[in-house]
Amino acid sequence: CVLQKWGVKNKNGRIYPKDVLVPQVQAYEELVKTNSAVSEADHPDSSVISLQNISHMITKMWWGSGDQENVLYGQLKLIVSPGFVKYGIVSVIGDKIVLYLQNKIRLGISSRGVGTLKEVNGENLVQKDFELIGFDLVVTPSTPGAYLFPEKKSIGFGENYINKNGVLIKEEDKIITAINRFIS
Repeated sequence: CVLQKWGVKNKNGRIYPKDVLVPQVQAYEELVKTNSAVSEADHPDSSVISLQNISHMITKMWWGSGDQENVLYGQLKLIVSPGFVKYGIVSVIGDKIVLYLQNKIRLGISSRGVGTLKEVNGENLVQKDFELIGFDLVVTPSTPGAYLFPEKKSIGFGENYINKNGVLIKEEDKIITAINRFIS
């Protein structure tokens, strides 16, 4: 998915400068490495990730190249229960997200953070006190194009990914295979 972009005005009227966003992403990568980059569905106002509302975790992040160098891409893993995978019983937030995807609901990503804005030449620039908290699943993302499952060609996935019904699938991932079984 597209997680965020620097230098682009989002739907909230904010622009994340490169020198603000890149260091925060570098710091957030430490959470990714320790399986601590968890986030929620919806976009709560709190700066605290609620354990009760975790729906997914970011497992990988990378910057685009060329004319996409300002685009932060990522992979996420939905946190689903064994009961959902085996029997379709919805018991945690991640199960609901899979159910939405099964019904072809388009979901996006929105970064959550705290910090100040400064108006410069009529633009709201995010300032260096910005702290990245996470990447929440939302219906309408503020970052342009920040949706799950972008086109395969746009992010350069390897051949171990296939595109079926607009969904990217890693063949050996059991959870995504289970999602695909319900989508088909």
